[in-house]
Amino acid sequence: MSILDNVDAATNLAKNNELQLLVFRVSNSEESAYYAINVFKTREVVESRNHFLTQIPSAHPLLEGTITLRGLQIPVLNLPSWLGNDLNKKELAISNILICDFNGIVIGLRIMSAFRVIKKNWNEMHAPDAYRLKDDGLVMNDTRLDDGSLCLILDYEKLLSDVIPQAMVNVLESPANLNELDIPLKLKNGEVLIAEDSKTAQRHLRQIFKHANINIKIFDNGKLLVDYIHEMPDTSIIPAIITDIEMPEMSGFTVLKILREFAGTKLTPIIVNSSMTGHNNKREAEVLGASGFIDKTKSHNVIPLIVETMNAVNQ
Repeated sequence: MSILDNVDAATNLAKNNELQLLVFRVSNSEESAYYAINVFKTREVVESRNHFLTQIPSAHPLLEGTITLRGLQIPVLNLPSWLGNDLNKKELAISNILICDFNGIVIGLRIMSAFRVIKKNWNEMHAPDAYRLKDDGLVMNDTRLDDGSLCLILDYEKLLSDVIPQAMVNVLESPANLNELDIPLKLKNGEVLIAEDSKTAQRHLRQIFKHANINIKIFDNGKLLVDYIHEMPDTSIIPAIITDIEMPEMSGFTVLKILREFAGTKLTPIIVNSSMTGHNNKREAEVLGASGFIDKTKSHNVIPLIVETMNAVNQ
């Protein structure tokens, strides 16, 4: 039986502000830390010894090469090296490859071993200030395992941005119809509120909105966004809200549920911007009242989507 066989449906987890994490290690050392990734970004774990690695000339040092799995050419990224823990030949021989899906792009992450799948409430996920001291930090948040061990959740979007930038949004790419858009005054003069915990994604969004001369305010998680909105004397001035799905303290699904039940934001355009682009996630976002869903590789199109949803609300 695969370690990923017993995974709850995304919709069931979303309703309870929960997530499931695949916990793994990148070394056999007793001092090796535990790391985790949302199971809905994973497909399977395969033994590296069973897959021939084809090297790519002039590739990024962390891009080991590609393997062929069920007809797909999958790039393999050296996660241990990214974390400053280079594996020796013996360790490489017994290591595994975690097959993941980011924004519909399938990649392999070199790991040592998959530990188990755990369920957590998003309020058990923490983002200490120490992780936010620099924009180039590798850790986004953490949680505790049953035995008290610290488990770190990495900024996988930063890894992709560093090694396979084409898998991420092109912040310099302008939507073809941006100049033709009739930007509502409320959007021109207002401030779009954004919940996003990835520093990499935050930087991308800042560049996109700066390019369009639209003001934004970014919160490091959904709870901070919701608390800010509840304290606003007049929520009618909010032109739009953007939320990620995966965030510590409060998931984007819970953000949606709360804001749609709050009179002040019941009709406010809310866009989900996520790398978890599976059908179930899009359907759940729609059920909870999202005005639109955009995957992070298409974030440069978020402004036309906001304009479209604002116009629909005003009709």
